[in-house]
Amino acid sequence: MDVGTIQTMRVAEVNEDHYVLTKGMTTKRLSREELEQPAEVGDFVEVFVLKDEITANIPKLEVGLYEWVTLAKVEGDTSYVDIGNDILVVIANEDLPAFKSVWPKEGARLYVTLKSNRAGDLFVVPAKERQFSHLINDASEVDLNERVSGHVIRTAREGTVILSEEGYRGFIHHSERDKEPTLGELVTGRVIEVKEDGTLNLSIKPLGHERIKDDATVILDYLQAHDGEMSFSDRSNPDDIRATFQMSKSAFKRALGRLMRERKIEQRDGKTFLTK
Repeated sequence: MDVGTIQTMRVAEVNEDHYVLTKGMTTKRLSREELEQPAEVGDFVEVFVLKDEITANIPKLEVGLYEWVTLAKVEGDTSYVDIGNDILVVIANEDLPAFKSVWPKEGARLYVTLKSNRAGDLFVVPAKERQFSHLINDASEVDLNERVSGHVIRTAREGTVILSEEGYRGFIHHSERDKEPTLGELVTGRVIEVKEDGTLNLSIKPLGHERIKDDATVILDYLQAHDGEMSFSDRSNPDDIRATFQMSKSAFKRALGRLMRERKIEQRDGKTFLTK
């Protein structure tokens, strides 16, 4: 029987302190204390298979199935997950992010499954982003500047991905965070763009007039360095805007709007100019 799976076994013997269970050619012992109701020969019992034993205390996940769990404790470089019924299983370091600075901390919320090695050791495996596809909901109706909270499901230098409580996928570009969150951390971000595919771009930097002012200053500096004109406008490509100004298209448009209200810039023929 495979480690980390739930199996149904038949009671072959009833002894004073344990049962003898069988399935095919496999025979295992189970403490009588594990069953709330006494079993008799011929009864069938559901058990969870560990490396050297079985237990009737069934956890909430098994090999091949994914479930949300909480990181129970961290000791040095070893992370322990409670998979249910006080069964602690280690996350293999090879399955954690490359940088220790974003490894999950105690209390992190993780979407995981189980795996076993040839020796029969059981490990927890955090899900890759593709395993979340069935959990993601369309966020097209979410408003700009709305607050969205969720747990980190992917960490990377280019940005952080979270899955919100409502099932929204949120991307936090590295320019929209002061510090990279850790895997499984609960973060709250501000919606700065609702994308056509129904996902969100978020910022976890402080909200306020100072940020808008900073974005406006970036645009003014760029214009002044390019003889008072640029080919960017509120209709420019979001990727081009981010590559040039390190801000989302939504933030770019807000800053443009502020500068136009202040009559510092004007737009003509798809270009932006400093006013004279």
